[in-house]
Amino acid sequence: MTTFDERTMVHAFRDDALGEHDAVGLAAAIRRGEVSAAEAARDAQERVRAVEARLGAVQAYVESPAPAADTGGAFAGVPTFVKDNTDYRGLPTGHGSAAFRPGAARRHAPFARQFLSSGVTVLGKTRLPEFGFSPTTEYEGAEPVRNPWHTGFSAGGSSGGSAALVAAGAVPIAHANDGGGSIRIPAACCGLVGLKPTRGRVVANAQSRQLPLDLISDGIVSRSVRDAAAFLAAAETYWKNPALPPLGLVEGPSGQRLRIGFLLDSPNGVRSDDATRAAVTETVATLERLGHTVEPVELGLDPSFTDDFLTYWGMLSFLLGVTGRTLGSDFDRHRMDGLSRGLREEYLGKWRRTPGVLRRLKRTKQAYAASFRGLDLVLSPVLAHTTPPIGHLSPTVPYPTLIERILAYVAFTPVNNVVGTPSISVPAASATEDGLPIGVMFSGRPGAERKLLEVAFELEADRPFRRVQDL
Repeated sequence: MTTFDERTMVHAFRDDALGEHDAVGLAAAIRRGEVSAAEAARDAQERVRAVEARLGAVQAYVESPAPAADTGGAFAGVPTFVKDNTDYRGLPTGHGSAAFRPGAARRHAPFARQFLSSGVTVLGKTRLPEFGFSPTTEYEGAEPVRNPWHTGFSAGGSSGGSAALVAAGAVPIAHANDGGGSIRIPAACCGLVGLKPTRGRVVANAQSRQLPLDLISDGIVSRSVRDAAAFLAAAETYWKNPALPPLGLVEGPSGQRLRIGFLLDSPNGVRSDDATRAAVTETVATLERLGHTVEPVELGLDPSFTDDFLTYWGMLSFLLGVTGRTLGSDFDRHRMDGLSRGLREEYLGKWRRTPGVLRRLKRTKQAYAASFRGLDLVLSPVLAHTTPPIGHLSPTVPYPTLIERILAYVAFTPVNNVVGTPSISVPAASATEDGLPIGVMFSGRPGAERKLLEVAFELEADRPFRRVQDL
């Protein structure tokens, strides 16, 4: 059994301007004049310096971060980081890859502008695995991002750098995005809240708009549900999609009792481990005690879903290998890591199937919708087994073994990316025998973020989420 001590656990919480505030609380303290935005940025920088040598979460720093002029935004003055697959003017966008040397971005990406409209102070960029393909933030030729709960374990991926900084208390929130679980997976690994919005809830990712199936949604990872709610409300203030029901600010649980389906194992046959099953069944018991109706459900996905998603994933790696010179003139696909190369080679053996793969993946929304008949939400694991140690999913593992391990781990999250539906990871009340967090996931119909946030608020109020500083 792993023990938590000074050698394995990392956090930056201290008595300074940030204190134990979440982003909403810190922004309120700044508005009241109790601390200044400059003090918050300075103390966050000190916190990052205190933990970075052990976490390895930061890719680049803003040289002289300046709090924005008073925007009145929900997060005015809150220090944060942007994930390094999103352009932030003046910083390179490296996508976690050693295949090229990026130059400084000339302008902010559309989502970066939306995020900045909330008033945040950006301190730098966080690390991700190469092109966000992996569920762990590890590399062939560099140190991994480590989990603050225990530095021998993965922080998840692909938003692993963001999750590590937030869980460690270096900043209250950080940017994350999700193309197959990349908000929810690191949230689960690091004991955070991670909401993947409905496709189109926030401004579209520039790269994904060019693809036949847009998998990516941008958002944040946070330590509280109210930060996730405040982010979506702020994003909607900047831009509102007329095709989706308006959301507004969700401020707490609802009195409405829900009918919630639950599943313990992946619809494509991956069985979850005992600790993960226990976390879900314990959540079921809590929901029933709170007055919700909870019943087993099956998601009737096409049996080929996993293989089709893997083929599409491989297509993305292939396309990056072909178009990589748009990222940097020195791009060399042979310098892509073992996972990226393996995905590309796998796709080259299957590329003729692409039209059928796309048709079947697009049809997944019908099966998903049918599974929700009579239900408000579905509860499931985030991942099929608990957080693995560093090295288990490293891109240095031979590809056949690595992809088998990934598919046995990431068995629940991709369906929401294919269908475009919202999904939230929240920390379960239980933990592993080693004390590591376990995430459970609620998924809904398109536009159901309010219901997801309300049930997350209710669980958080019933049993406040554990924090690494409480160990």
